[in-house]
Amino acid sequence: MKRYSRIFSYLKDYKGKIALYFLNTLLSIIFSIVSFGMLSPFFDLIFNGDASKFQKKADNPAMEYLRSLMVSQVEHLNAIGALALICSIIVISIFLKNLFLYLSYYILNPLKNEIVNKLRSELYNKILLLPIGFFTEKRKGDLISRATVDIAEVETSMVGALEGWIRDPLTIIITFAVLFYISPQLTIAILLCIPVVGFILGRISKALKKQSNKAAIKNGESLSIMDETLNGLRVIKAFNVEPVLKNRFEKINDELLTAKNTISRRRDMASPMSEFLGVLVFAGILWFGGQLVLGKEIPLSPSTFLAYLALFYNIINPVKTLSTSFSNMHKGSAAIERIEEILKTPQTVDDNPNGKKINSFNDKIEFRKVRFAYDDAVILDDINLIIEKGKTIALVGSSGAGKSTLADLVPRFHDVTSGEVLIDGINIKDYSLQSVRGLMSIVTQEPILFNDTIANNIALGHPEATKEQIIEAAKIANADNFIMNKEGGYNSNIGDRGSKLSGGERQRLTIARAVLKNPPILILDEATSSLDTESERLVQDAINNMMKNRTSIVIAHRLSTIRHADEIIVLQKGKIVERGNHNELIAQSGFYKRLVEMQEVK
Repeated sequence: MKRYSRIFSYLKDYKGKIALYFLNTLLSIIFSIVSFGMLSPFFDLIFNGDASKFQKKADNPAMEYLRSLMVSQVEHLNAIGALALICSIIVISIFLKNLFLYLSYYILNPLKNEIVNKLRSELYNKILLLPIGFFTEKRKGDLISRATVDIAEVETSMVGALEGWIRDPLTIIITFAVLFYISPQLTIAILLCIPVVGFILGRISKALKKQSNKAAIKNGESLSIMDETLNGLRVIKAFNVEPVLKNRFEKINDELLTAKNTISRRRDMASPMSEFLGVLVFAGILWFGGQLVLGKEIPLSPSTFLAYLALFYNIINPVKTLSTSFSNMHKGSAAIERIEEILKTPQTVDDNPNGKKINSFNDKIEFRKVRFAYDDAVILDDINLIIEKGKTIALVGSSGAGKSTLADLVPRFHDVTSGEVLIDGINIKDYSLQSVRGLMSIVTQEPILFNDTIANNIALGHPEATKEQIIEAAKIANADNFIMNKEGGYNSNIGDRGSKLSGGERQRLTIARAVLKNPPILILDEATSSLDTESERLVQDAINNMMKNRTSIVIAHRLSTIRHADEIIVLQKGKIVERGNHNELIAQSGFYKRLVEMQEVK
C-alpha cells in the first residue's frame, strides 16, 4: 500500500467527510440486510398459506427477533394482511438503503474530485519549481502524458475505486458476520473457498501494472512525436520526411494499441471471472447446505436457508466490484509511480525560506571561483568575474563553451557546484529566489510568447501595468507601429507561441515585456541571431534603448553587436581564456580576433 501513500495523505484532510461516508454506507448495508432478512417470514407465509407459522419459535436469535416483531403486528391480520406488511417493510428498507447510499455518494464524489485536483495542482506546481536542466533530459510529450493521461488514469482507476475500498469490504464483512450468526457451519465452508478465489483473481491482475507502465511510456512517446511534428512541419515537408515520421508514429501507435489491448483483456476478465467463481461457490453451498437442511443435520428451516442463500448471493456483486477495483488499482499504480517520479524529483535550486529580500541592485555581480558540472560533465570551471553596476558585459565563444550556463547562474536557473555568485557582496542563495529574479529581465534567442493578446504578453511580468505604460514600453521596443497596424491593436491575439507575428515582431514584444518590468539587470541571450537584417536593426535599436542605464549581460554570436561592450569575456571549454574590450582583444591576436575574422570573411 506504500505506493498509494500520497492518495492516503490527501484523505487525512477529510476525516470528517470520510466518517460521514462510513456512517451512511453502514446504514445502507444494514437496511439492505433487513430487506433480505424479511425473506424468511415471507417464505414461511407462502409455504404455509397463513400467519400461524409465526407463532412457532425461530431456529436462531436473529430470526426469533424478526418473528417476535411480526407476531406483534400480524396477530390480528390474515395471510394477505401479513403479506402486505412484509412487502411494506421490504419496500421501506430498500428505500432507506438507497437513500443512505445516495448520501454516501453525495459526500464521496466531491471528495474524489478534490483529491484529483490536489494531485494535478501539486504536479503542475512541481513542474514550475524544477530547474531548467531537468527539462533538457525529459521529452515534453512524456511530461504532458504524465500530467494528463496518467492523472486521468489515477482518477478512474484509483480514486474512482475509493468507494469500493470502504463500501465493498464493509458489505462483505457485515454480511458474513450475519451469515455466521445464522449458520457457522455453512459460513466456514464458504470462507474456506475464498483463498482459492482470491488466488485466481490475483493471478489475472498481477501483470496489469507492468503493461500499464509500458502503455504510459508509449503514450508519452506518441505525444512527443506529435509535438515535434507540429513544431517542425515546415522542415518535415521541405525534406519530404513525412513517410519517415508516419512510420515512426505508426510503430509506436501499434505498440501502444497492443499494450492497451492486453490491459483491457486482463482487466475485463476480473469482473466476469469473480462473478463466475461466486456463482460456483453459491452452487456448492446450495448443494452442500441443501443436504444438511434436508437431513436435519443443521438447525435451519427451509425458509431460513433460502434467506441465507439470498443473503450470500448479495455478496457476489461487492466481491466482483472489489476484484475490479483491485485490478484497476494495479493498473493505476503504474500511473501514480510515473507521477511520483516527478513529484519526488529533488529541487536542485531551492528557495531560501529565511532569505533576505533584495529590492535594488547597487554595486556589482560577482562570480567567485565558480564551478558548475552536470552529470559529471564540467560546464564551467574556475570562473572569476565582476560585473559592475551600469556596465555591459558580453559573453562570446564557440557553441558549448558555457556562455548560456554562465548567464543562467545569475537568476539561479542553476546553482553552482562550487564557488559562489554574489549580488552586492551577498551570496544569491541568501536572498529569496523571487526577489533575485525580480531584479532581472531576460530576452532569449527564441521569443517565448503565449496564446493571448499583445497587451497581456507585454504585461506578463507586470500585470498591474496601465495601458499607457504598456504603450510606452512598446514604443521603446520599436513595437508600437506594427501593433497599431494590427486590426485589434494591443488587443490582437498573437496565436500559439506568437505564430501570427513575424520573427522580428515576436522579439520586439519580448523586449517590450522586459522594458515594462523595468529591471536593473538585463540578460540578452543571442536576442538578434535568428533575425533578418531589417528586423535585426529594429530589434538592436530596441535593445540599445532598453540597455540605457542598466547592467547588461549579453550573449552574442554576431560579434558586431557587442563591439561597444565595456568588457568582453571569451569562454572556451568552460574557462575564461580572454577578457577585455574589443580593441584590447583584437590587439591580443587570440581566439577573439580569430572569431571576428571568421565572421568578417562570411
